[in-house]
Amino acid sequence: MVRGILLAGNESALYRAIETETINRVEQFAAALIPNRLSEVIKTSETENERRISIDWNPSSQLSARTLALAAENRLEHIDEAILICSPPSIRSSPSGLPLTAVEIILNDHIKGWFFLVKELTTIFKNRKRGTLALVYHDINSGSGKDEAADILGPSALASFRALTNGLLSAAHNEPYFTVGFSCSDTGNETAFASFLYKSIDEVTKRSNGKLHKFGKFNFFK
Repeated sequence: MVRGILLAGNESALYRAIETETINRVEQFAAALIPNRLSEVIKTSETENERRISIDWNPSSQLSARTLALAAENRLEHIDEAILICSPPSIRSSPSGLPLTAVEIILNDHIKGWFFLVKELTTIFKNRKRGTLALVYHDINSGSGKDEAADILGPSALASFRALTNGLLSAAHNEPYFTVGFSCSDTGNETAFASFLYKSIDEVTKRSNGKLHKFGKFNFFK
């Protein structure tokens, strides 16, 4: 049976590493990128790949989340693993100078959108009574220097995703599908993390269901 994998997230080093590892494992996979609405150019770094089935996604729309999940299921025949990758953009600004447009984009695309997508994917997994939901985030301190503006929005989006992950992991044992979490605290070691992620997903069992796997210099394979 063909393995159906859906990747969702924004363009980042973490996303690219996981997509590369996915390409090494399956002939085709579905991918939904959060549009880069903070830039004038949409998806500037997304390159064509014959193995990727690109699916449009408007994270701020519940209907778009449903359309995305159904489209991925139809194109892949079934979704076995949905890997949600959170690595929100950095927006450095003084509190009084926060761009209101950026606030709306972060709230809609990098916070609200995850809740909509999780609802649709878990509904599919619950109906099938199988599947793996993997929630992945870059757990890096994006602090600023003494004379540098703080990143207020990015860490707020990350904190929301982390809280969502913890809630889903706590509820995992009551569901007929697997839920696992992954955090990476190493910058520049995304390739090794992607390999670790898939190894852990391949080995997930009822016993390891609901576990948060931490990857970094001081906590490999924990």
